[in-house]
Amino acid sequence: MKKTNTKRKVADCRLFPSESGCSLTITGTEEEVLKVAVRHAVEEHGHEDTSELREQIRGLLADEK
Repeated sequence: MKKTNTKRKVADCRLFPSESGCSLTITGTEEEVLKVAVRHAVEEHGHEDTSELREQIRGLLADEK
């Protein structure tokens, strides 16, 4: 198993205002998490894939503890 020093990021759907009460959490590299989080926001929550959405999501990413 290859060990890396890449910091993993976490996107927690509970941090976004939502009526659905979504509890999905995504963990991985920043680019992996951003890609999946945007897809989730579009497909599950009806958001448009815009640069504003991507920046909002990127701003809520946290380092994995």
